[in-house]
Amino acid sequence: MQVDTVTRKPRILLAVSGKVAAIKFSNLCHCSSEWAEVKAVASKSSLSFVDKPSLPQNKIGDPVLHIELRHWADVMIIAPLSANTSAKIAGGLCDNLLTCIIRAWDYTKPMFVAPSMNTLLWNNPFTERHLVLLDELGITLIPRRNWPVKIT
Repeated sequence: MQVDTVTRKPRILLAVSGKVAAIKFSNLCHCSSEWAEVKAVASKSSLSFVDKPSLPQNKIGDPVLHIELRHWADVMIIAPLSANTSAKIAGGLCDNLLTCIIRAWDYTKPMFVAPSMNTLLWNNPFTERHLVLLDELGITLIPRRNWPVKIT
């Protein structure tokens, strides 16, 4: 006997780090929320660029928030991913909610990152090392057109 299962929308944990590129984050949240359940996480440095009132405002009850978000999400997308946060991920640091979620992440679930940084940061040898480590964890890099931003 088959049991009817109620299908649910995919659960996407959207995260933002960095600065200027974070301006578009609320658009990403709204577009995604049309077809998925969305929860948003922002690094402290990105908050001055994010339209906070327009983001999903669901509260979660678990005092160990990073663990609850890890269990809740089917997939995690970090867009944009700053050079600073990529370095923290590569080093295993967990000094804020975003990096604690990443450190506790179940890597059998997909995680995608969309790096955003200027040319000087992008071309730095540390960035290449960090992205290699992220790849080894199974994190998928989302390429960007017209990449990277040129700084002269």
